[in-house]
Amino acid sequence: MRTCVTPQGDFLYCIHAPDYAVKNLRENDLIASLGTCGGREHLNSRNFPPADVTVEKADRVYEIPNVFPFRGATFINSPWADATAKDPLRIKLPAPQPVSFSQNVTTWLAGRETASMDSLFDCLPEAVLLALAITSTDPADLVVLAKISCEFLTDGSGTPTGLIYSQDPQGRIRTGIKNHPLFEAVANNPYLPDPYKQAMVLRPGAQGGSEIVGEWNDADHHVFEYLRRNSYIPWGHYAANMANDAVRYDIARLSLADMTGLRHLYYQRTYVRLAAALGINIDGGRKSLSAAELEALRLEIRRRLDSAKQPPFFDCTLWGWNYGFDFAPSQYRLNASHQQIHQQFALLPAAVAAMKGGSRTDEFLPSYGCGDLVADCVRAYHSRHSRSLFADLLSCIRNNRRLDGTKGEASLVVFEDDEVMLFVPKAQTSQWELQLLTLKPVGNILEADQAMRRSLDTAMHTAMQVLGGLGMRMANIIEYAKRFTDQSDQRLLYSFLPKLPESPGAFSELQLRWIMGHYPEDFALACRNKLP
Repeated sequence: MRTCVTPQGDFLYCIHAPDYAVKNLRENDLIASLGTCGGREHLNSRNFPPADVTVEKADRVYEIPNVFPFRGATFINSPWADATAKDPLRIKLPAPQPVSFSQNVTTWLAGRETASMDSLFDCLPEAVLLALAITSTDPADLVVLAKISCEFLTDGSGTPTGLIYSQDPQGRIRTGIKNHPLFEAVANNPYLPDPYKQAMVLRPGAQGGSEIVGEWNDADHHVFEYLRRNSYIPWGHYAANMANDAVRYDIARLSLADMTGLRHLYYQRTYVRLAAALGINIDGGRKSLSAAELEALRLEIRRRLDSAKQPPFFDCTLWGWNYGFDFAPSQYRLNASHQQIHQQFALLPAAVAAMKGGSRTDEFLPSYGCGDLVADCVRAYHSRHSRSLFADLLSCIRNNRRLDGTKGEASLVVFEDDEVMLFVPKAQTSQWELQLLTLKPVGNILEADQAMRRSLDTAMHTAMQVLGGLGMRMANIIEYAKRFTDQSDQRLLYSFLPKLPESPGAFSELQLRWIMGHYPEDFALACRNKLP
């Protein structure tokens, strides 16, 4: 039972203290100028390491199982928490600033006979600027807002070529951003002209020094893999981002080839990390593995795991995708950290040394993965019925009858091939939720062969195109994966959880009570109507 409560009266938790190596699979060095710093050209060289990356003494992360296992686990990044511990009273939100459109404009008009449009923007309250930055579809508006938010370096025609950076007393490079909320809001607006997007957020290095350690490039389908060294996900996590020469702010522009690239980097990094842990040598230096090489590596990993005397240090995957960006005028950022399409992934350790009261114990706790909650249900169902939960779930889906008992549309299936099924769950946990399930007993991507991986990628792309066709602008997508050493019939499951404007979640959802306004069969029909 995963819980922090013990009969001895001490909370049980654990701490991750990662040291690890990262194989550099990136083939190209795309060194470019980000702007200037102290009058000198500032390059993005630190984003393109020449060799493998060694991460020593990464941030310590505490992992605390919830009292109630169904509530998951809490992760505390120690540098963030240590800084707050020096002044705990700083834990507060600032009071909203006074806002008066009338007073601002009245002050601006006083004593003016003529005024430019740009100066009118200068007088607007920040809340109005933020609202415009998020909702305006006029590039002219957004260019003015971008210039208010940061300092640009421009060419002779006034087109931005980079930003103006500075160096603080500690030698750290700082971006010349004058208004961070406005900068984020306007940079993530699809209607901002591309040269401004490139300078502000898209060019490698514009968002920081995270190393690019992988790349997938096929014509105009280009994806980078960034390393997040000191992550809130212990042992580092990785992000597959659409590259700056493949701009994808809208799901409608995301092709199946793009999805293949994003997912290829996930499969590749997972297999390469496991290979290193098992002593499997990978030849070829800095280059991406082909689909055939990836499959051969997967099979060798499976063979080594089957004969291993001890379980591997990492025994589960973590994968997720926050799609879509929004920023309220009240400065509440909604959903993703940025609009350019990106997916995140990591590996989870099998177990971590447990602690009580700040001291290590001889006990170990399993690390948390959301797929473990599914595993608990699989075991409980089998104990009760001596049957496979997922086999019976598929039977229920195929034999489904309408919830309201009428003779209307009855199918929950949106898309299906020989490997996977995309369907509407009978009990949706988000307005418009879809789920993707393997039809074969495949519980994680280590058990997924090349055909299964291709089907997963295709169905995932189909799901997002369907939801995008219905108007979805924000969603969270998560993977429920089986542990590598688990021999049960737990299947690999993905949940697509859109966020609708009038359903942000409230006390009902916090109780795990999900409120819907449609029958699941009718939503399945609406989805099938939007199939590409």
